[in-house]
Amino acid sequence: MNSQLRFLLLNTFYPPYSFGGDAIYVWRLANALASDGHLVDVLHCADSYELLAGPPSASSLPSHRNVSVYPLRSYPRALAPIAAHQTGFPLGRGKQITDAMRYKHYDVIHFNNISMFGPGILRTNSAPGTVKLYTVLEYWLVCAQHTLWKFDHRTCDRAQCLQCVVRAHRPLQLWRYTNLIDRMAAMVDRFLAPSEAVARIHAQRGFGYPMESLPLFTEVPNGDALAGLVRPIDQPYFLFVGRLEAIKGPQTLLAAWRSRPGADLVIVGDGTLMSQIKGWVGTDPRIHLMGHLAQPELSRFYHHAIACIVPSLFEEPFGLTAIEALAHRTPVIAHRVGGLQEIVEESAGGILYDTNDELNEAMNKLLADRALRDELGERGYRACIERWSRPAHLRRYYRIIEEVASTRGRSIDQQSPPGRGG
Repeated sequence: MNSQLRFLLLNTFYPPYSFGGDAIYVWRLANALASDGHLVDVLHCADSYELLAGPPSASSLPSHRNVSVYPLRSYPRALAPIAAHQTGFPLGRGKQITDAMRYKHYDVIHFNNISMFGPGILRTNSAPGTVKLYTVLEYWLVCAQHTLWKFDHRTCDRAQCLQCVVRAHRPLQLWRYTNLIDRMAAMVDRFLAPSEAVARIHAQRGFGYPMESLPLFTEVPNGDALAGLVRPIDQPYFLFVGRLEAIKGPQTLLAAWRSRPGADLVIVGDGTLMSQIKGWVGTDPRIHLMGHLAQPELSRFYHHAIACIVPSLFEEPFGLTAIEALAHRTPVIAHRVGGLQEIVEESAGGILYDTNDELNEAMNKLLADRALRDELGERGYRACIERWSRPAHLRRYYRIIEEVASTRGRSIDQQSPPGRGG
């Protein structure tokens, strides 16, 4: 876009106060927009993260000079997160939000994961003509558990929300039994879904507003950058990257490795299962627990893996690790769920499986056939450039903004400044 715009991005989490892909997407988007010459403010709930996990252990990710980050905190720390959880409104944060937005005219306000703001944040005051977007990065609009992971052990097949919340030992959110979400959602101009699965599941669960598909994106290294990545371990290996939680399925990989000859398993990430996984792994030299790795270091593991395995057990809304692997010319083996299925089918860059036997068959096939691995990796790389790269994402993102703005009698040039990604 030739004209400089001002963006406000809201997300519960933002690096380093973050757990997963939603925060990484918002960080990437903020810096991509800033690199295109726009001004970007980010509001996130630092106290919500600290309440759940304590001070962040990871270091901050670099930000473009055009990005201003406002971490919201309350005193005592639990006050605002609990108030938002129970009332559906960002109580206790009003002054901080107002101070961050003071004297600024936002052209675009973009909501993402707003779980610890509450749906009431959608009524955020904005000037006439401001475009309001909401990227639905999880299932929070239709599920108090966020993941449609029922009774903490299986995919939700039908709504038993009260029983599910009680079993999870979570406090009941009475506002969910009112029309608060519907009333607040009416203030959003466009809902964006990272996959068709997200849009379909929300519609099936009774969410009444249409969603436009806008997949997430990753940075795609060029060939020279990939060639310079040093192999991290000598042995051939499969790779798992993600949070070590039951819904992400790392336990299914560990079960498979009990009888897997010929390749190691590298596990990158951290989470509540870490201590349990350490016990399962013991002294097995074929399994490498790397903990959390920063993106530059992670690139080496992606590029040299036989394949990146994404064994998520729930309806994964998208699958950032899958496209990150494809961006490094590494094929993907993914459980046939949610957005993962779409990524593999659209890229032709991997293999889908339904059962553990099919998972083992896929690993055996790629371990034995280097030509197939290279072919899938090349297909995935090309698809990543076309569909899930920064320029591909921003082209669609700017087009959506222009479409909404045009209904307000505004015109926003969709062309990016020369030499900028867009």
